[in-house]
Amino acid sequence: MSLNWADIVDGTWPAARFETLGPFRLRQGLGGGSRVSAASALAPATDADVAAAEEAMRKMGQRPLFCLRPGDDGLDQQLADRGYDILDPVNIYKCPADHLTDTPIPRVTAFTIWNPLAIMNEIWAQGGIGPERLAIMDRTEGPKTGIFLRRSDHPAGTGFVAIRDSVAMVHALEILPAYRRQGLGQWAMRAAAFWAQKNGAHTLSVICTKANDGANGLYKALGMEITGEYHYRQLVQGE
Repeated sequence: MSLNWADIVDGTWPAARFETLGPFRLRQGLGGGSRVSAASALAPATDADVAAAEEAMRKMGQRPLFCLRPGDDGLDQQLADRGYDILDPVNIYKCPADHLTDTPIPRVTAFTIWNPLAIMNEIWAQGGIGPERLAIMDRTEGPKTGIFLRRSDHPAGTGFVAIRDSVAMVHALEILPAYRRQGLGQWAMRAAAFWAQKNGAHTLSVICTKANDGANGLYKALGMEITGEYHYRQLVQGE
């Protein structure tokens, strides 16, 4: 079965509002970051279509931003010609959920909890994941959970997981600086896999910027494979 990764991302980390304008799907993010604010193409676009999308995004209070996926080469060139810069190329990783349920998680290391504890929100805040992104988690529909990580009896990290089309996608994984490089990332992913299985998801997935060497190394070490990629283009000059 071919998975629609755009739908999975939108379902597990949704914009506040979606709007179809000509050949574009627009997203209103309310300050929640690129993933919930970028327009994406549903069909080939003319320069007039691009201009209309730009104006609509400005009316939302957002800087013009587009998400480019494989097959969007024509739009990618159009935006480059209009002065758009590439922003945050990412990889989408996946693996069967049962690939990561072969190892028991050490006691009191990872808990799946929803609604989030106050300490989880504090950890997210320290990583720059503030109220606007917490609002994304709140409005996500369907099965979802937070992951709370502990190390040596201390709060150490947190993450968010939601399911769409039998795929559990991990978002907002944040480990406190003092507890990084101690294996907590893999326990977070394994906890997500156990939760995914219990909630009917057969696949575990995660998105990671290509520049994040540590996270890419973790997902590859866990045996996850790159199943897709995309990047953004943002209009900087004149904004």
